[in-house]
Amino acid sequence: MMLQYITRRLIASIPVLFGILLVTFALARMIPGDPCYAILGEKATKEVCDRFIRERGLDKPIITQFGIYIKDMARGEFGDSIRFGMPVTRLLIERLPTTVELSFAALLISIIFGIPLGIISAVKHNSWMDVVTMVWANIGVSMPVFWLGLMLAYFFSLILKDTPFWLPPSGRITPGTPDDPFYEVWGWTLPASGMWAAILSFTSRLNILNALLTANWELLKDAIKHLILPALALGTIPMALIARMARSAMLDVLGQDYIRTARAKGLRQSLVIMKHAFRNSLLPLVTVIGLSLGGLLGGAVLTETIFGLSGLGRILYEAITARDYSIVQAFTVVIAVFFVTINLLVDISYAYFDPRIRLN
Repeated sequence: MMLQYITRRLIASIPVLFGILLVTFALARMIPGDPCYAILGEKATKEVCDRFIRERGLDKPIITQFGIYIKDMARGEFGDSIRFGMPVTRLLIERLPTTVELSFAALLISIIFGIPLGIISAVKHNSWMDVVTMVWANIGVSMPVFWLGLMLAYFFSLILKDTPFWLPPSGRITPGTPDDPFYEVWGWTLPASGMWAAILSFTSRLNILNALLTANWELLKDAIKHLILPALALGTIPMALIARMARSAMLDVLGQDYIRTARAKGLRQSLVIMKHAFRNSLLPLVTVIGLSLGGLLGGAVLTETIFGLSGLGRILYEAITARDYSIVQAFTVVIAVFFVTINLLVDISYAYFDPRIRLN
């Protein structure tokens, strides 16, 4: 039954992915301006621009360009960047780990603090703790990420610079920190090309995972210190959303008859809250967490810019201003595929938490 449910969800994702490819292709070419002048400058001659457009296949009919685009995407080929003059796949391998690491760290902070605050607020409904938590949640949702990032960097990097609580304001690791890739430490040889080369190279650029795989505790400590401020700035809004959703879901469940029955049996309050109430309030929480992760992956541009992180957000912004179609299409598709995958996992988790969904 579960396998059939997963198969149906996978099949339903195919037209969604095709629609994403179509919309991404169309929007990339609707960006105002000429890619030739954006890259070569306004003084580029017509002959130079004609050759520039012809070499990159931008003179072909739109239908033909879309067919080539779909064919390349099916083979996992994203073409070459007009701006950087290198394969987009290489840029993805270099930049995507930063965004992935930052997004998951921000989501982890959101879950660790958001869910307990939401539960406490629901259990202490209409108390001063409930009021304080909800006021904080409203402030967190309303607080601009760029302002919060600057304030965190100012406070922890300047005000606390001579204290043990000092945190670095930018970068992923301190220059000079040993960060040898795990495959070199293990004595493996990185293949010259291919899928395994891309996977190994991508994984080694996830600093925290690479540090754990190599038992490099200096790198682990340094990477975490550099990640705290941007993850906290990026995770504040989803943290507030998760807290509010946890409170709302818990209040709905706590008013059910089976909760009153469990309390009437004399069960401990902690057992009633965690086993009976919290477990049955997970469905809306899973939805918010899944959507938050997708939003974090696609919306980290301001955080990466403020804290000097070279991730997807910064390079995507630069590609849009330069009309670099290959990067815009590839990065947008990668983020969209993350969204679709996360939504698929959320749907599957629904079926796991509530077997009635599988039957429907």
